[in-house]
Amino acid sequence: MSFSFFPAVDLRGGKCVQLVGGVPGTEVVALDNPLAQAERWIDEGADHLHIIDLDGAIQGKRANASILAQIVKELDVYIQVGGGIRSEEEARDVLRLGVDRVILGTAALKDPDMIAQLAEEHGRERIMVALDVKRGDVTTEGWQKTLGKRAMELGRLFEDKGAGSILFTNIDVEGRERGIDIQPTRELVAALRIPVVAAGGVTSIDDVLALRDAGAAGAVAGTAIYTGKLSVSATLQALRR
Repeated sequence: MSFSFFPAVDLRGGKCVQLVGGVPGTEVVALDNPLAQAERWIDEGADHLHIIDLDGAIQGKRANASILAQIVKELDVYIQVGGGIRSEEEARDVLRLGVDRVILGTAALKDPDMIAQLAEEHGRERIMVALDVKRGDVTTEGWQKTLGKRAMELGRLFEDKGAGSILFTNIDVEGRERGIDIQPTRELVAALRIPVVAAGGVTSIDDVLALRDAGAAGAVAGTAIYTGKLSVSATLQALRR
């Protein structure tokens, strides 16, 4: 199975930002012109992008839809998109833009049958479910509420519903630049047949290689690539060795 490296372009208030633990007001970076930031990673060799509308995730309204549309129009790379997609119709709208994969979190957790319908319409490879975990519990509403359920249980549910992949984010280490906690990802990968893309705490090339060796299908890097702790081009070179 091939492994994909996803630089993150997180959108909030029209800017490209990175938050600590997903908490508004903890911006580590807040950069103008998100398209230019996306182009920066492509110039370093990236052929995958991970784009999240944080306003959408937190407020339930896709406030940065026009920026997303611009990025998708201008860039010819694999793009997966999430944040604030709370209905089947919104998912269809995003897919019609030409994104390769749509990520559903809160909406999927509220209505798992939505995943079956979208997978049937668009192909399961274009439907990803986000399982964002805080202290072992899956969260919703932009990481603000916990469900009291575990990622393994819900991962199996969505696999059966037709999801093509899982985005697994460890909120406890998200944005802190202290490295990953590999064990939860390893356990989820072992429990599922569908691909798992891991996010949260990716700070070094060793983190990325560890996720690949644990069987993950990809890794998302955010804060560390913006602060310079992790080089996109060097990471891609290491993955090719």
